[in-house]
Amino acid sequence: VQLQASGGGLVQAGGSLRLSCAASGRPLDTFHMGWFRQAPGQEREFVATMRWSSGEIYYADSVKGRFTISRDTAENTVYLQMNSLKPEDTAVYYCAASSEPWGRTSRYAYRYWGQGTLVTVSS
Repeated sequence: VQLQASGGGLVQAGGSLRLSCAASGRPLDTFHMGWFRQAPGQEREFVATMRWSSGEIYYADSVKGRFTISRDTAENTVYLQMNSLKPEDTAVYYCAASSEPWGRTSRYAYRYWGQGTLVTVSS
């Protein structure tokens, strides 16, 4: 699976951004698609994941209520709508695909990764 992330940028605190991740190479029916982020000097952390076949969703507590993961099955694209952004959301955001059993939030469960897109939230 090849993943291409886009949509990052600079935004003021309280603003919104939408990230996109276009997938190609294999059908996604047996995958779940995740978003992770990595701030400077920190570990890559889980943000959200969606089971492609059913649309089941799981969020990290830190983004619940502010971020929304969604998909366009016709375009093989997964989105991350980020609202009420905070400076602590500043990071490189990665999309990833996993064929491991549903519910895994460890980055090690995700085999395929996009190149990352930088989100900077100014205070």
